[in-house]
Amino acid sequence: MDIKNIVNFIFELGQLKRQVHTGWWHAGVKNPVTVGEHVYRAAQIGYILAVMEGVNPERVASILVMHDNPETRTGDFNKVVSRYYDKVEGERKVLDDQLELLGEEVKNKWQGYFDEIEERKTQEGVVAKDSDWLEVAFQAKEYYDQGYRSAQNWINNVEEALETESAKSILAEMKQTEFTDWWADLKKMTYKKLG
Repeated sequence: MDIKNIVNFIFELGQLKRQVHTGWWHAGVKNPVTVGEHVYRAAQIGYILAVMEGVNPERVASILVMHDNPETRTGDFNKVVSRYYDKVEGERKVLDDQLELLGEEVKNKWQGYFDEIEERKTQEGVVAKDSDWLEVAFQAKEYYDQGYRSAQNWINNVEEALETESAKSILAEMKQTEFTDWWADLKKMTYKKLG
């Protein structure tokens, strides 16, 4: 492994912090979340979902951490764009180029991860894809609750796509929950009454 190649790849990953999930523009969201933000939460969802499904959580989280790396070069292929271009083929080409820089061990492992999530050929791949989709549904719910009513379409699409029972139960509960409910019982007044 060439250290300069590793350094350049790490800088390239920084693009994911700047690359927005462009599909949200179709829902009217002016400043959508970035691909990096999506990956972060998807990996954590993946860990939890893997535990619930009884598969290897570290493997699922690892798959999710790298699953959108090709978007540093392609940008976000939202569902409208994907209608006209083969997303998987393009991302596979990018990933192959990226991995040439990182050595055989990383290359072999990450190509396997990419295949697992795209082809859902293992239980970890199925859980990873469900986690990827769940994260999108959670983001859609946040936007929906903020008034972007067309974000409901993302939730509906995810609901149709989910494979695991755990993901389906999480989605069902999410649909009944306001995105701000998590902090409702945490806030506490910190002043003392005078007199």
